[in-house]
Amino acid sequence: MQAFFEFLRQYPYLLLFFVVGLAVYIGRASIKGYGLGMVAGAIVVGAGISVWASSYGVKLELNNFAKSLFYYLFMYGVGLRVGPSFINSLRGDGIKFLFLAVVSSILGLTLVVLGARLFELPPGAAGGMLAGSQTMSAAIGSAEQAVTSGVVKLPAGMKPEEATGMIALSYGITYIWGTVGIILICKYLPRWWGVDAKAAAKQYEREFGVKDLEGGGLTGYRQFGLRAYRLENPATAGMSIGKFRAMNPEYRIVNVGRKGEPQGADPEFVLQKGDIVALGGATEHLTEKMGLIGPEVADARTLGIPMDQADILVTNKEMVGRTFESFRDTAIAGQLQVTKVERGGVQIPAGLKTKLERMDIVSVVGLKSAVNELGEMWGRIARANTSTDLLTLSLGMILGFLIGMVDFPAFGARVGLGNAGGLLLSGVIVSSVVSRLRFFGNTPNAARNVLEDLGLVVFVAIVGVNAGAGLLSQLTGAVALKIFIVGFIACTIPPFIVWAIGFHVFKINPAVLMGGVAGARSHSGPCREAAVEIQSTVPWIGFPVGYAVSGILLTIFGYFAMLLAQ
Repeated sequence: MQAFFEFLRQYPYLLLFFVVGLAVYIGRASIKGYGLGMVAGAIVVGAGISVWASSYGVKLELNNFAKSLFYYLFMYGVGLRVGPSFINSLRGDGIKFLFLAVVSSILGLTLVVLGARLFELPPGAAGGMLAGSQTMSAAIGSAEQAVTSGVVKLPAGMKPEEATGMIALSYGITYIWGTVGIILICKYLPRWWGVDAKAAAKQYEREFGVKDLEGGGLTGYRQFGLRAYRLENPATAGMSIGKFRAMNPEYRIVNVGRKGEPQGADPEFVLQKGDIVALGGATEHLTEKMGLIGPEVADARTLGIPMDQADILVTNKEMVGRTFESFRDTAIAGQLQVTKVERGGVQIPAGLKTKLERMDIVSVVGLKSAVNELGEMWGRIARANTSTDLLTLSLGMILGFLIGMVDFPAFGARVGLGNAGGLLLSGVIVSSVVSRLRFFGNTPNAARNVLEDLGLVVFVAIVGVNAGAGLLSQLTGAVALKIFIVGFIACTIPPFIVWAIGFHVFKINPAVLMGGVAGARSHSGPCREAAVEIQSTVPWIGFPVGYAVSGILLTIFGYFAMLLAQ
């Protein structure tokens, strides 16, 4: 084995991606749906290999520049993802979920700092406990930055590498309960409160016309349809298209074929017997009133109407707060269908009474003219684009580093956002501007996911490898037990308080609040389990705002946990 570890030491790139690959493989494994995930797997694998190598006298180490670079890319990617949702949280009902996320994050920080002080834990433990107990791996980076920047004063003789190792150690000890604990708590909170969340979800679905997201797979059903009929009904012949529309508002005549030639759909156009009428509308409506026009026919020329699909970004302030139901009487109703609604990067279940919010992304499919008209009405049409605007990426990174240079005196030192915090804020700014203008700065979801996933897992892998060699000298049973106790408390208490505030003070629907609690911890796992538990996707409605806010706060709080615990 010594030869193998010597080989890895000589070829650090092989070492890095060996750790990353093994971490991803281990992260996919689960027991009854619970597993480490690739990020926690990276620190376990990296530290484990490093400790194993040290037992053979081989010290494995990876470049700190690469570690910082990947972490900075990750932070900028996070800012791009949460930007629009974070801005939206500052208005309307989003303020409630923003408040819950702030409460949860501050409680987690407070409990970790108090625990570190009470048990007199070594420097680095507070940052690692916050990252692990709140399952916010990104906080490892900000905690480490507090060490490398010199803000945290280390005891005489203690090296920065040892403090970084303690961050990784504390994260590993607290992460397991941090993940499993919040899932179990979020899943069973309503039951412990004596609330029937399943019934509350059904009530919400009835009240707002919400449909189940889980039924959105590939099926033969299509909500919107376009069919052609030969006009044989004498009651309809001689009627103008406008009059037909007034008498049958659930249908749209989108084209008329006469003597083999398409005539369009002018409201003044008078229908004649023998015309081929292209009729659009909801599938259930197209199966009713079968004799309204005549028999269905397959007329390629009349049905040869351009169809389109697009994502519409809601930017028009006049549309904010309006429900989907309120557009039923518009001219384009029945000419297209809504297939998906995303809020803050998270797909939410939407119904007729769902209210539009600024920066919502609504996916639609239907007649091209109707899609274009709806895009102009609601905001902007965002066409699929797989290219990444690297110029905007570069400028955004530069802006983030400049913001990170700003600091001010506090706690006896110079304190600021630092590079990581500056890049997070820069990502929020850039994504908010891009979402409004849409003519520059394109960063597809796939590219952003690479920034986040690869950036974080590589960073954590390097942290694990570099910290591993010194872990054995720092770890004792007493220290590990104290770290676990603090992490257990910091994970367990905040969700109960957040639930109590949301349920008793804000009167939030319990099914929605389950997602709100998960979002306040910036963890999608509890929301997914909650949805399974109550057999409804309603919890996802309360998830996006808290997810964005807590993601930012907890990441930055890794820095302040280190600062306040010293």
